[in-house]
Amino acid sequence: MPGQQRHRRASTQRGGYNIYEIGSKKTVRNFHGVQHGSLLDFGVAEDLAISDVARVFGLRTSAIRYYEQIGILPQPMRKNGQRRYDNSALFRLAVVQRARETGFTLEEIRELFFGFPPGTPPPKRWHQLSQRKIAELQERMKRLKLMETLLKRVETCRCDALDECGEKILQQRSS
Repeated sequence: MPGQQRHRRASTQRGGYNIYEIGSKKTVRNFHGVQHGSLLDFGVAEDLAISDVARVFGLRTSAIRYYEQIGILPQPMRKNGQRRYDNSALFRLAVVQRARETGFTLEEIRELFFGFPPGTPPPKRWHQLSQRKIAELQERMKRLKLMETLLKRVETCRCDALDECGEKILQQRSS
């Protein structure tokens, strides 16, 4: 748009990003091929479309809308009816993504953000939820090890019929 061109001070391209300085604000555009974690290396990200945010995090736009619906992401501001996101949404999604990578469910992520008294520092939140998740993982690993042992036993089966297998399994349980 010609009116916007006049106010644009500089346009530079770095690593697939176009960075526009309009007034004292920088706007990052064109996230095609962006690598995770590199967005903020290029300045302040403001006024981002949902598709830009989705591309940065490798998400579908429907996932971002769902995060808003369940309260993990706050409702974004709107410009001409379109969702527009700023740094705070990117920071929140970075935390969500890390939590998902470490196995937290969406309910646990909601708890991370909202399940503590106001003012609870992030390290305390992460520690409490991580301890619970680690205990859950240890229990799961124990169960997986048992499954592996049982699979190795049945792998060496020499029975002539499944009924014979059942009989031997019951004998092992009672001994």
